[in-house]
Formats: sequence, C-alpha cells, structure tokens
Amino acid sequence: MLTNSRQQGFAKVAMLAPALVIVFATTVYPMANAFWLSFQQWQLTKSQAPNGFVGLDNYIQAFSDRFFINSVVVTIEYTLLSVALTLVLGLGMAVSLQKRSFLNTLIRTFLIFPFAVSPALKGYSFRFMLQPDYGVIQLTLGSWFPFLKDMVWLSDPWWAMFWISISEVWGWAPLYALMFIGAMGSIPTDIFDAAKVDGASNWKMFWGVTLPMIQPVIIIATLLKIIGSLRIFDQVVTMTGGGPGRATQSINYYIYQTGFKFTNMGYSSALAYLFLVVLAVLSYMYISRLYRQEN
Repeated sequence: MLTNSRQQGFAKVAMLAPALVIVFATTVYPMANAFWLSFQQWQLTKSQAPNGFVGLDNYIQAFSDRFFINSVVVTIEYTLLSVALTLVLGLGMAVSLQKRSFLNTLIRTFLIFPFAVSPALKGYSFRFMLQPDYGVIQLTLGSWFPFLKDMVWLSDPWWAMFWISISEVWGWAPLYALMFIGAMGSIPTDIFDAAKVDGASNWKMFWGVTLPMIQPVIIIATLLKIIGSLRIFDQVVTMTGGGPGRATQSINYYIYQTGFKFTNMGYSSALAYLFLVVLAVLSYMYISRLYRQEN
C-alpha cells in the first residue's frame, strides 16, 4: 500500500508530466539537437543528413564572417537607439502623467495597449504608414516639411534603422512609463516636501530626488530592454527584409537566413549558440539584479 505522501508525490508527477513532455519536445530536444548540429557540417541542399563532425570550425568561422560581424554591429546600433529612446520617452511620459487626475488616469489605462500589439503587426503597420504615396506618417511629415514629401524612408540605411527602432519604442515606452509611474508613486512624499522647503525647483527635485530613488527600477528596465532589443526579428522581416543592402540585418535575421534561406544548418546552429551565450549572460545579470533588489 502506498502512503499518503507517496500518493501525493505520484499525483504531482502525473499532473506535471504532460507539461514536462511538451517542454522537452519543444525546447530541450530542439536545443540539444541544435547544439549537436553546431559541430557538424550540414548543407541541407546537398545532403539530407550531416556530413560529419567538424569540431569548432563553425564557431571559428563566425569571427571571420563579415556578414555576421555586420549583423552584430547592426544589432548593437539598434539596441543603443531603441533602449535610449524607450527610457527617455518612458521617463518623459511618466513625469507628465505622475499627478493624479481624471485625464491622466484615462491615459494610463490606454498605455498598455501598444505593448499588446504583436511585433509583426507593428512592423506591417509602420511599413504601411511610411509608404510614399499614401502612408499616414509620410503624408503628415510631407505636409509639415515639404522637402520630405518624396522621401522613401525605408530605402535609406539610417532612416530604416530609425523607423524600425520607433516601431519597437512605440510599444515599449508606454509600458515603461507605467513602470516608472509605479516607482515614482512609491517615493515617500516627505522627501519632496523637504526638498521644496529647501527651495528646490521641480527640475532639481527630478534630478536630485526622483531619478536616484527610481534608479534600481531604471537599471532593471534597461537590462530587460537590452535583452528584448537584441532579439529583434519581426520588424526586420516585415519592414525592411534586412535592407537596404544589409543595413538592418540583425543577428536573429542573419541566423534565420543562414539556416532557412542558404540551408547551412550547422553554421546557423553555431551562430545561434553564440548568440544564446550573450543572452544568457545578460539574463543572468538581469535576474541577479532583480534578486538583489528584492533582498
């Protein structure tokens, strides 16, 4: 006869088993298989199975691949731009909406909606709005600034990167504004009262009181946004296809092209694992910082 504790243990395992099987089938096995492939030479158009073990050749090749290095540079540029814009605009909106009023409460309610939009839909929407003949953004900017009337935004390397970043910032900045509003709301009002007695202006209170007090939240938000920005893929596919040229070809998009367009499965797996190491380090930093803040 099984004891009650053993029966409860078997019941827990039985309830967890379906989820564990799904996780293994969709995550653990594919990752293990990709890791094994990263040490293999496999051109899918030439053979149906890997051609043999090549050791670290795929990993070494990455550091001399100018296209991969370009994708790293592009991803870093995009990350710096999108993170900076998200934090600045998020802080700006948080300061503007910090005071309690009916209008501010109503606006806060709608701030979450841009983040709920899928990245692919953001990309398609911004691409449509930037079309030269009928795009809302293009027509608006063209009417305000006539010299921009015939501008083809996504054909210019810098502007293509800028608008991809804006499509992401549009979704993330409102969410970060809500995070910063919550952090500002937790600051004791006595600190602001004392600063006002000392004659501090609103600007000085922001730099001397508000920013230092919400710094832990800003650091965590920055790390989280860096991780999200490094994984940029959907907007690149839907807005520019990595162009013009390779100006917006991110790491994720280059890995995708290497594996599914050029069918070099071994090399793409190695690139994916190099990228995974970077994300793992950043994730560790994020979790460590979050754990330290809670304690």
